[in-house]
Amino acid sequence: MGRISSSSSLPFSWWSAWRYYLKSPKPFALVILSFLNFTFLIVCDPQILATAQQVEASKLYEHLTHLQNEVETLKLHEQLTHFQNEVEDVRSHAKDWVVSVGMEDDDNVNVQRRNEVKDAMLHAWTSYERFAWGQDELQPQTRNGMNTFGGLGATLIDSLDTLYIMGLDEQFQRAREWVANSLNFNKDYEASVFETTIRVIGGLISAYDLSGDEIFLEKARDIADRLLPAWDTPSGIPYNLINLANGNAHNHMWTGGNSILADAASEQLEFIALSQRTNDFKYQQKVENVIMELNRTFPADGLLPIYINPHTGISSYSRVTFGAMGDSFYEYLLKVWILGNKTDDVKHYREMWETSMKGLQSLVRRTTPSSFAYICEKTGNALSNKMDELACFAPGMLALGSLGYGNGEAKKFLSLAEELAWTCYNFYQSTPTKLAGENYFFHDGQDMTVGTSWNILRPETIESLFYLWRFTGNKTYRDWGWNIFQAFEKNSRIETGYVGLYDVSTGDRDNLMQSFFLAETLKYLYLLFSPPSFLSLDKWVFNTEAHPLRIVTRQLNEGS
Repeated sequence: MGRISSSSSLPFSWWSAWRYYLKSPKPFALVILSFLNFTFLIVCDPQILATAQQVEASKLYEHLTHLQNEVETLKLHEQLTHFQNEVEDVRSHAKDWVVSVGMEDDDNVNVQRRNEVKDAMLHAWTSYERFAWGQDELQPQTRNGMNTFGGLGATLIDSLDTLYIMGLDEQFQRAREWVANSLNFNKDYEASVFETTIRVIGGLISAYDLSGDEIFLEKARDIADRLLPAWDTPSGIPYNLINLANGNAHNHMWTGGNSILADAASEQLEFIALSQRTNDFKYQQKVENVIMELNRTFPADGLLPIYINPHTGISSYSRVTFGAMGDSFYEYLLKVWILGNKTDDVKHYREMWETSMKGLQSLVRRTTPSSFAYICEKTGNALSNKMDELACFAPGMLALGSLGYGNGEAKKFLSLAEELAWTCYNFYQSTPTKLAGENYFFHDGQDMTVGTSWNILRPETIESLFYLWRFTGNKTYRDWGWNIFQAFEKNSRIETGYVGLYDVSTGDRDNLMQSFFLAETLKYLYLLFSPPSFLSLDKWVFNTEAHPLRIVTRQLNEGS
């Protein structure tokens, strides 16, 4: 309705009188009296009164509606804020959108342990942010960064999925912005093809699989394209080093021109995953050609020496080991089979792995007097009673692969995995600092002695404890992991991050926080104290740098 504005709505007789008094010289009192009478009639006229009331009521209703809307908006905002706070609180303690389940079998002890590991990650990351942002690794004692991988931000990229999994969202977003705006691969630097693949490509694809953010996939493709010329050899076995700016590739001088087994044959997970996500199968073809070449002359025991001639594809006379320079080749045979969801298209990976596990069993020996199981190294027919801490990934690999066997074989391999894990745990428990040395020797009557005495925050034993916990449900493995974590806290944590030890006997500290401490060691500890449904092994497979990749079923001849 409109407001009263027209004289035509007034009674005619009173309007005439009003005009008369306005035009005639009458006493002022009569004018006032007439005005009062006029006003009185307006107020008392039911029609006018109703109209006025409707106008005012309309105004009041509109105003009331506006106020109600504001109130509802405020209520909604408060509810949303409250909900967001609750969500953030939950996510900060138990973020697992990838499996859409909660920490259903948690108890207070493991919640506390997981939170302490998260605090350790936050301490390590905050120190890196403060003193080495964008550089490869932090030197905590001198409070500066160093570019051990050509300035590719190795620690930052290695940490992306750990930050995401632990619910450290603000830190993840800052890292994401650096990747989007500052990460540059056009560097005149001779990069390790292997290290760049497992840390950078693996880290970026994992961050993409977890977050769905395309920027990570774009960057992964950029660096992968720069590495591809390394595979341009007569045999397809890649060189181990490549210049990221000009694509010139070669091998280390100290290998006699040979490629290193682990370095040349441990890129399959990352490159196959990249092909699956981009639908560009040039990456997959490069790395699968390597396996085809190795399978062509694969030995009956499945054990390959650590040096391969990139021109002929033939192994050179050298050491066989499940430690440094050999380890991840065997790991990836199993995990590519898992990444492809165990279809016929990837069964040859499983077959090669099972052959290699027969060879592994031939290298297992036991000490006196305590009967610790360990994995020997071999050169030709000569055995060496030495085992790297790096080889402590093997118990986890055996546990992971045991499910592909029949019941009897599965139990045998799981039992061997548990024996080897006990040995690896005692690598830690046998030293004054309760931290493991780099490798161990085994002599009759002495069980084990430290060889190389440094500890650089390695994850392999904890990795195996994680798998054994997942497959056995034995809480002892959680307790062992907690003991190792406490030893890191006691010996390696300083005000500005975490450092390794020069000597596990004396506790003398070095000046480097390895990127894999954030990528692997702390992640596996966090997962060790999380329920089995968190990052389910039915849906995810971890690369050798502990970056989880989503399992995607391979179709027959896909990418050929």
